[in-house]
Parts: sequence; C-alpha cells; structure tokens
Amino acid sequence: MPLHKLEHFDQNYQDTFGGDDIKALDVYTEGGERIGSVADVLVDDDGRFRYLIIDTSLDFVSKKILLPIGLSRINYPERRVYVDGLSRQQVENLPDHKEDALIDNDYEENVRSVFRSSTSGVTYDRDTYNYQKDPDLYGLNEQSHQTFKLYEERLIANKHRVKTGEVTLGKHIETEIAHVTIPIQKERVLIERVVPTEAGKVVDPNELKFQEGEVARIEVYEETPEIYKEAFVREEVRVKKVVERDIVEAQDTIRREELDVDTAGNLHVQANDITTHETI
Repeated sequence: MPLHKLEHFDQNYQDTFGGDDIKALDVYTEGGERIGSVADVLVDDDGRFRYLIIDTSLDFVSKKILLPIGLSRINYPERRVYVDGLSRQQVENLPDHKEDALIDNDYEENVRSVFRSSTSGVTYDRDTYNYQKDPDLYGLNEQSHQTFKLYEERLIANKHRVKTGEVTLGKHIETEIAHVTIPIQKERVLIERVVPTEAGKVVDPNELKFQEGEVARIEVYEETPEIYKEAFVREEVRVKKVVERDIVEAQDTIRREELDVDTAGNLHVQANDITTHETI
C-alpha cells in the first residue's frame, strides 16, 4: 500500500486534529532523554499513521529515520512524542531516510526488521504482508494514546450600531399682518386778499401797469407712500452630531474545566504543566 506525507494526504490536517500539529514535536525516550524531533508523518491510503519521520540526534549520530507509529506515544499537551527505547545501534542500522527515497515493501521491511523482536514469529512475504501482522509496530494502544481537551469559557465583548432615532429639520412659513407708518406731505395754494398797506395812495400814472393773462405760476407737490417688501437673514441654524462616550460593564459566570487525577495502587504518575513546563 503506498504511503503519503501527511500534508499531501490532507492539506487541512491541523483542522482535522483540532488544531494539533504533530510536526516539530520533540521526541523523547521514556526516561526523558531527547533524541530528536518529528520532521513529518507517513500515512496510508486510509489516512492511518504508519511512520513518524524522525530527525534524530543520538550520541553524535544524526540522520532521518522512519519510526513505526506503534512504538511511539504522542502527548500533544506536552508537545512531545515518547519512544519506548531507541538505541544508538538501532539508529545506525536503520536506513537513512531521504526525501526522494522510494518506500516500497522491501524498504519498509528493512525498517521493521530493526525493531521486530525475535519472538514475534512474523515471516515476511512481500505479496501477502499487511500491517496487522505487526501490531507491536503499527497498532496504537488506545489506552496509552488517549487525548481529551479541557474547555474554558470566556466573555467576549462586541458592539454594533443600532438606530435609536432620527432628527429631521425643515422650514415652514408663518404669515402675519405688518403695520408701518410713514409721514407724507401735500402742498396746497392759499390765496388771500388783504388790505394793502398803501390803500388809497394815488399811483403815478407813469408807474401804472395793467396786465392781462398769467401773472404768477406756483407748482404744487404732494408725497405718495411707496410700500414694498424685502427679505433679509434673520438667523442661522447649524446642525451637527456629537459623540458621547460611555463605559458599559457586564459580568457573567464563566466555567473552566480542571483536570482531576485519581490513582489506585502504588503508581508513579508524571504530568507536565503545559504553561510552566514543570513537573507536577
């Protein structure tokens, strides 16, 4: 059965595993000795993990090797992969994995033969072999690979704009009767006949002049009112918005899951705090 790199098989593999990424996890022995890191994963056509590609650095021996998945224990919270023993002799005997290496049945058998115990009783036949014949190498011990998540709630504060009203400004016309007064003048002619101061005085015939026709002209005027309307700016109205700021506080009860560990018998349980990396 052909093998595929994890990313080639599932480009969104991190979402598939809930955001966990096995790549770059450090590899340790059960005794706590770091022996390298995970460079990649090989899966079969069904997406089952078959090998971890380990970039080893053990006793000054550095090479990439294939590690059957059944020999590992993945601990995502600790971001570690534990291997139940991996000796320098095994690393030296394993083929150096190259990026362009052709991984066929014979290549895999070379890897398996390094890890397979002499008491396994497995006889290799390339035409009939399947992974179920080596459960120690490819079977995941679900009891040792249980992973569960601890959840915690948190308050999220968002805000959105809602329309609370509107203000519309318009104009209307009001009418009223206006009164205005203006003085005007009218001219009139007053003709008075009075007794002359020299009444009865004899006039010198040489000065006497008798006339006919027009002897005086007086123009008479009067004022007439001229009433009209004009418009002017009475006042200005300015419209603008101002933003008032306020702090809104809210509270609610949030929950958080904590881990409870109960043991029975004389056991040594080791757990690592993922925040402090200290042994509890």
